[in-house]
Amino acid sequence: MSNRYVSPDQAEIERYFEVGRRNPTPPWPAEIFPRAPGPFVRLDREGQRELIVGRWGLIPHFAKSPDIRYSTNNARSEELAAKPTYRTPWARRQRCIIPALSFDEPNWETGKNIWWRFRRADAEPWGLAGLWNAWIDRATGEIHESFTMLTINADDHPLMRRMHKPDPTLPPDQQDKRSVIPIDRTDIEQWLSGSIEEAAELMRVPRPEVFEAGPVSTMSRRV
Repeated sequence: MSNRYVSPDQAEIERYFEVGRRNPTPPWPAEIFPRAPGPFVRLDREGQRELIVGRWGLIPHFAKSPDIRYSTNNARSEELAAKPTYRTPWARRQRCIIPALSFDEPNWETGKNIWWRFRRADAEPWGLAGLWNAWIDRATGEIHESFTMLTINADDHPLMRRMHKPDPTLPPDQQDKRSVIPIDRTDIEQWLSGSIEEAAELMRVPRPEVFEAGPVSTMSRRV
């Protein structure tokens, strides 16, 4: 599960993710944590890409208020069709791309938490798979945009299976280690506009060589 990432600025998002027109957006912090505002790219009603800022932590349609108490910043991809929080946005194909320069994950191989940072080896931004929702306050009519970051099992991935604290009661191949789901630049249109089946084809972890990864203290010193 991911709980923090670094976002590109608006100009870089619009250029790299081919947002066709400038979208007036409120500011967001460079380093984004759950419940903070963050940018995401989705399709508008005309099928054009638009840049939206919403809360990292999806607000489901059945919520009584936007201030939900449970965590929705990550969603297990295997549960999207069944879990009440996510099944409506998934069925409605409310998929989005979450731009990130890097994301962080905890590594417990030393017996204590060492945060690792993950960038793309080609220095391009990540486009992480997400779902969005627009929750409407019935009392005021205010629209609250929000999104969640999708994850997938990474027990068999040589890099991502090293992240997160292991469960000592489970064997190594049943830990359910999780990874975010990067969408290749050439697959973004399929992710945003494709059928549910076409989107499901893209939910995988990239090869290890796609990543540049290491402890945050080390990665922060690299130019």
